[in-house]
Amino acid sequence: MRNIIKKITHPFLRVATKIWFSKPRKYSYKGVHVLVHPEIFPPHYTISTKILLDFIETFHLDKKSLLELGCGSGIISLFAASKGAYVVSSDINYKALEYLTLSAKTNNLSLEIVYSDLFSEIKQSEFDFIIINPPYYPKSPSNIKEHAWFCGENFEYFHNLFQQLNKRKKDKQLFMILSEDCKIDTIKEIASSHHFNFEILLEKKILEEKNYIFKIIKT
Repeated sequence: MRNIIKKITHPFLRVATKIWFSKPRKYSYKGVHVLVHPEIFPPHYTISTKILLDFIETFHLDKKSLLELGCGSGIISLFAASKGAYVVSSDINYKALEYLTLSAKTNNLSLEIVYSDLFSEIKQSEFDFIIINPPYYPKSPSNIKEHAWFCGENFEYFHNLFQQLNKRKKDKQLFMILSEDCKIDTIKEIASSHHFNFEILLEKKILEEKNYIFKIIKT
């Protein structure tokens, strides 16, 4: 993500990017299509979404339950649903939920779409899989779109996340993707303070940037 962000901050590319993302754009994966609104985290320019999609493509999801916490475009949720999973998709961006509802109809897929700040409105007490592509840059978001990128100046997102996860006892497998561009050690320290460990499952380098998929384990 680091290299991509550097590229699109070039004055010419910044203008071109703003124009290109001034209207909804389609994103597709293995026959599943979503329409991504300009106010939603764009999977087009980032590699984490594609890495997660390839990762869960190997899962046996038929009749399994899956929560995508902070679903953004919802492409991961819809792909999981296409593989037979019962899916709950949550976000705090109403526009993301609106467009995911439209994409679900377009793909003729069923899933539960929930407005929720982390687990605040998640009623189900147990999931077979939880997938998180979190915001991880330490800055306070100034608008709803920036919540997809910034976790708060003091990593408040992660403090809240692991505090809430501590209250959940039945979830089976939780996976999180992080980039080398973020302060992974700080995030691990926050997790450890709430009695969680990170087990690395996948390391993938694309465009000179490494991304890691971790399994989050309660100690």
